[in-house]
Amino acid sequence: MALKITLKPHERMVLGGTVITNGSTKSELIIENNVPILRQKDILSEKEANSPCRRIYFVIQLMYVDEENLVTHHNTYWKLVQGLVEAAPSVIGLIDQISTHILGSRYYQALKFARKLIDYEEEITKNVRESAKNLPNR
Repeated sequence: MALKITLKPHERMVLGGTVITNGSTKSELIIENNVPILRQKDILSEKEANSPCRRIYFVIQLMYVDEENLVTHHNTYWKLVQGLVEAAPSVIGLIDQISTHILGSRYYQALKFARKLIDYEEEITKNVRESAKNLPNR
C-alpha cells in the first residue's frame, strides 16, 4: 500500500537515510515501498539530544534510519537506558514499552513512546524547577 506525504514549503524529511528538503511550494510524494520515513517534526538533531531521554530518542532515530550501524546503536541504547533507569526508576514502564518495540524491530513505534519519555522528563524537570523556586532563601 502506497503512502502519500504532503510536504509544506521548506519542510525537511528523512527518507531511507537521505535528508530531503522541500522547495518553496507544497509537494506531494507517494512512497510505494517500505522505507524508513521521518517528517521534520519527528527529527531530533544530535545537538538537540541534550538530555538523557532526548539521547535515547536520538539513538532510536538512528536505529530507524541507519540500519548499517544497528548493533552500535542498540549497544548505545541499552547503556543509556541502564543509566536512566538507575537514576529515575519511575521511567521503567515507558522504557519497557520502548524496548519491546526495539526488540521487535519496530523503531518508528519505539520513537512514539520515546517522545512520551521526553514529555515525562520535561514535566519532571519543570516540577523540580518550580519546587526549587518555592524553597526558602538562606
